Amino acid sequence: MMWTTKTFLTKTKRGNILKVVREHYLRDDLLCGSSACNNCPHKDNEYVLEAKPQSICALFDYNHYLVLDTNVVLHQIDILEEEALKNVIILQTVLEEVKHQNTAIFQRLLEIIGNKKRRFYSFVNEHHKDTYVERNPGEKQNDRNDRAIRKAASWYASHLSINNLNGQFPQIILLTDDESNRKIAQEKGIVCCSVKDYIENVNGFVGLIDKLSKNVIPESCSKDALYPAHLTPSQVHAGIRNGKLYQGTFYASRDNYLEGSAVISCFEKPILLQGHIGINRAVDGDIVAIEVLPKEEWRKPSDIVLEDKADDQGDLLEEESELLPTVKPKDKSDDEITPTGKVVGIIRRKWRQYCGILKPSKFPGATRHLFTPAERKIPHVRIETRQSDVLASQRILVALDSWPRNSRYPLGHFVRSLGPIGDKNAENEVILLEHDIPHARFSESVLACLPSEDWTIPEEEIKKRVDLRSVCICSVDPPGCTDIDDALHARALPHLTDTRLHMYEVGVHIADITHFVRPNTALDKEAASRSTTVYLVDKRIDMVPDLLSSNLCSLRGGEERLAFSCVWQIDENANVLSTKFHKSVIKSRSAMTYEEAQLIIDDVPREDEIALSLRTLNSLAKKLKQKRLDNGALLLASPEIRFQVDSETHDPVEVQAKKILDTNSMVEEFMLLANVSVAERLAREFPQCALLRRHPAPPPAHFETFLKAAKQQGFELDVSTNKSFSKSLDSAVIPSRPFFNTLLRIMATRCMQQAVYFVSGTRPHDEFYHYGLACPIYTHFTSPIRRYADVMVHRLLAACIGADVTHASLLDTRAADALCENLNYRHRQAQYAGRASVALNTHILFKNRVEIESAVVLAVKRNALQVLIPKYGLEGPLYLPSDKFMYNEEEHIQVCGEIVLKTFDELTVRLTLDSSNLQHRKLVFQLVKPCIPDFSYVPENQTGQMDVEIIDVDKSEVNKPIKTPIKRKDSDALKKKKKLKK
Repeated sequence: MMWTTKTFLTKTKRGNILKVVREHYLRDDLLCGSSACNNCPHKDNEYVLEAKPQSICALFDYNHYLVLDTNVVLHQIDILEEEALKNVIILQTVLEEVKHQNTAIFQRLLEIIGNKKRRFYSFVNEHHKDTYVERNPGEKQNDRNDRAIRKAASWYASHLSINNLNGQFPQIILLTDDESNRKIAQEKGIVCCSVKDYIENVNGFVGLIDKLSKNVIPESCSKDALYPAHLTPSQVHAGIRNGKLYQGTFYASRDNYLEGSAVISCFEKPILLQGHIGINRAVDGDIVAIEVLPKEEWRKPSDIVLEDKADDQGDLLEEESELLPTVKPKDKSDDEITPTGKVVGIIRRKWRQYCGILKPSKFPGATRHLFTPAERKIPHVRIETRQSDVLASQRILVALDSWPRNSRYPLGHFVRSLGPIGDKNAENEVILLEHDIPHARFSESVLACLPSEDWTIPEEEIKKRVDLRSVCICSVDPPGCTDIDDALHARALPHLTDTRLHMYEVGVHIADITHFVRPNTALDKEAASRSTTVYLVDKRIDMVPDLLSSNLCSLRGGEERLAFSCVWQIDENANVLSTKFHKSVIKSRSAMTYEEAQLIIDDVPREDEIALSLRTLNSLAKKLKQKRLDNGALLLASPEIRFQVDSETHDPVEVQAKKILDTNSMVEEFMLLANVSVAERLAREFPQCALLRRHPAPPPAHFETFLKAAKQQGFELDVSTNKSFSKSLDSAVIPSRPFFNTLLRIMATRCMQQAVYFVSGTRPHDEFYHYGLACPIYTHFTSPIRRYADVMVHRLLAACIGADVTHASLLDTRAADALCENLNYRHRQAQYAGRASVALNTHILFKNRVEIESAVVLAVKRNALQVLIPKYGLEGPLYLPSDKFMYNEEEHIQVCGEIVLKTFDELTVRLTLDSSNLQHRKLVFQLVKPCIPDFSYVPENQTGQMDVEIIDVDKSEVNKPIKTPIKRKDSDALKKKKKLKK
């Protein structure tokens, strides 16, 4: 072994320049990994590269290994993930560069290297005495790394040739798309090839060439330019420094593909970006540089709902001949004018792989086609493929490569097929991928962290805990729930005061998952990455493996389980007198559904322990709820539905509004109380690093349209505080329209901001407040099986009470803050995925089905009404022709003769499914009543309106997601239904 020194300069916080010298060890015993080598002392299990690798490339008809440079890995990872390429050498230089530039690609590369079948060998060239190179004075780091790669390639070639006679050894081929690097390498006798040339000559792997990433065309190319050039990074940084430019994240509009926005801290409203020039090739999620226009050029957001873009496109050349017109300026006479700007540079692309379908070119034999993404916010993508006939009927995955100035669309490449369009599994895969839901099988390293399937609680663990197995504890959950993470008990206590008030002991018992998920293990890291369990209509994507989520941690009836308990002493007026926390062992007497628990409560003659406990809990919960409402908590609502699913096909067969019982509220109230109690304890013990949840008050601007609509119905709502808002909502009742108040609460929900996780040390105390719940401090403790936030809270609480050790990461505020960012993102994406699953199943349900239903108007747009079908909880646009309707943007109403349509109006609509666009099947709403000649649909058989049942739902902070019951149908009934369909 020998060593050298590495010297580099760094800048301190005070601005001083510090010279750092480090020893760099070099070795001569590092193995090359080739079984063709006669020099390295390999053991049998250390061989990775084959002795005689078979060539698949027509350019090189001899055995060879591939050495890749960094850009090949960064830009062609989709090629590398294919089974075609084997016997590849990944240098440490390349690994470190990839890790520095793109952690996602780095992880994908590690997975390839870890797959022994792929035969990718990681060679530590930076620590081998014959391959390490010093950086020359004045040499750029990138040039030094290219030199290191060439040196390693040369060393491999000579190393393998030693003692291998007659040339019977694999040759080395350097794959690089850098022309200057190739030229220098060839001068040094290294065989080189571009990735494109190599892949285009591969035999036996159909479709591999489609996965080639397209080369980036420089911004300086102005030939046939359709867009302004982006500023260079140095120009962007200078502009931001001198205040002429601003940095923000671009968010594309779902309703209008010609519009987007970016949030900038120094502006009260988001910056409006309109038209192709204003958006200037930004894609949803990109971090962009923005130039704000002069005030006289500011506009207001468009109130037009644009239908699917480019659905009936002509051929590609025709489409690129001109840009769609930008949105015209609006009248500036009102307070809806918004700061307006344009994108002048891209700071960082946030591109990912996108799902969608191929729109083949109309030219026979063409290889250039358009890809239509499933996400409406993403533009069409131009890709090249020779498999268009096959892919036209498939859901496919495409990656973006670049967006040249002279192309109407970004350029991309095909990644893989997901399955036939309309196939349930393929469509579910699209939902998971589009919402960035981690859903791969748990890795071997994760599964290795699990206990055995026949694990039982050790006696020594029971001795460390409070034994509550004799207490009458039970759980109440939605039907079909297998991940039961909470249970409750209540029992009467002797009178402890002279007031003669009845006293009760009430306990909330939460699955102690942290006993199994230990910090910094592979299982813990995977759970932290996933952050939440995702519920689709017909499947569940677990945060932790099923052995924990549905078995060892699930508080099933009649089985002993580890728990974390929060126990109160409460008087009959629901005043909490004391609170204690402890780890425990429980044995649930019963795992009930909400309906089963409600039947027990209502069964007056029943007087057993379970019935008495449930009645006590229910009585106290009602008083706790009233106290919350008196403090200003909001009772909000949302249209929630439950599908009945066919047990064989898993397709939906019926949909209905979710029923809410007293027992739903009973469980929720005690979960809320437990969360508040834990939050208060954590804030006292860990004032800087407690993981909490806050709900910011909505800005007044969020209420503007809502308040106008309420005023049209004769109600002046006071939104100055949550307490006054709650009181206003309670009094806004129309006796003849029982659903009106629920509708008002549904719309109020949409004025709210998202509740988010945060670390106590990163916010002032007055920002801890939870607006919806009207409580000064709050967290999540009650669902650790399905939320990683609760796992962190359990660890903090265990440290508070001395039930577990405190580890360093618990006290790292910066690490916890980064964790919260991921928690909030994953929580939001899980909600969106759940909604997308509901939409997918709704489309399946309404295939070949027509309904005429009562509807209400949620919003009035320039060219459409946003309507809600209460019976199904469905909503969508009802488009209005401009030749019949006149839009009054001051009052937000649509007028057709004597008929005036406004928010909250009741309508009758016809509901059908439009499947003409395979990419975006959509529900079509047609007006039935009021009847407008030559516009409204007139039913052939007037059967009258159907009854509509709507349930008021408390959406302030629901701790349980909707768990979909799978109702097994009678086989004869199923056959009868199928026969009728035929």
